[in-house]
Amino acid sequence: MEDKIATLFETFSGNKGRLEALPLSGSARRYYRISDDGSTYIGVYNAALEENDLFIRFSRHFKAYGLRVPRILEVAEDGLTYLQEDLGRKTLLDVVQEQCRDGKWSEACMGLYRQALSELLRFQFVPGMDYSSCVPRPVFDRRSIQWDLNYFKYCFLRLYGAAFSEDALEDDFSALLDQVCAVPARTFMFRDFQSRNIMVKEDGVWFIDYQGGRQGALHYDVASLLYDAIVAMPDAQREELLDYYIRELQAYAPVGQEKFRRDYHRFVLIRLLQALGAFGLRGLHERKPHFLDSIAPGVQSVHHLFESGKLGTDYPEIRRIIRNISLSEG
Repeated sequence: MEDKIATLFETFSGNKGRLEALPLSGSARRYYRISDDGSTYIGVYNAALEENDLFIRFSRHFKAYGLRVPRILEVAEDGLTYLQEDLGRKTLLDVVQEQCRDGKWSEACMGLYRQALSELLRFQFVPGMDYSSCVPRPVFDRRSIQWDLNYFKYCFLRLYGAAFSEDALEDDFSALLDQVCAVPARTFMFRDFQSRNIMVKEDGVWFIDYQGGRQGALHYDVASLLYDAIVAMPDAQREELLDYYIRELQAYAPVGQEKFRRDYHRFVLIRLLQALGAFGLRGLHERKPHFLDSIAPGVQSVHHLFESGKLGTDYPEIRRIIRNISLSEG
């Protein structure tokens, strides 16, 4: 991988550059920071050609409309490696961890979240999107959501060893699917719009990791950001930011606030259950420490969502399972 990145960089710049392997994340992609005469670049190796093609194509399309994504600088002939602009080392998560402690959120941090939501709307309504080659499906539809719910069941509940009624759980899944699939899915959806994928530079926020994007409902990415399982955002700030997004949304597509909120909290549940599936696979199965450490806060986020009353009395089996796991996690 390093040889491929080094060769591609030499083709691009005429220089060899110095490679620094960046920490592994949840995906199989490998990232390298390349230094050359005071400038830095990011080299990427990924054996999944479809993902590479989507990221490169999306990046170029977004860049053409002035959206805040990295420039694609060079692509290898075999499509396995590419070079992109380096957006720096600081993520929105880093800012939260530096500035927002003990439940106290700085105005600077809130300003970055507001900017992220404003920019999200620009992505969601960017014209000319072609979803035909999105993987695994071009639309976040019933089948896609069912996969996420099964991810929660098999990669989290089964691996965790949680006791549950399969029939009652499937009843909850069916009810949830019926409700969220009635919501229009007509705009761009990042799929993983969370604090680790938002970079912070001097001029504000920039965005990476949207190769899983597809057509979907507006609510999902807002839920991903505001209910990020690894960010302990206080409810007051979460509600303030949701209000801000809904106000800004009116300039793009007027919506009824009450209905939007009702649908939104169902997408919050789907996103949190999907995150628990990821924590189970990467943590309980692959034993990656970061994902293991995310299980307890992830469970508490779902438990708090149910306790808040925002889902009414719906999904009793999911509620019961999460309450029991929450008690065992302490």
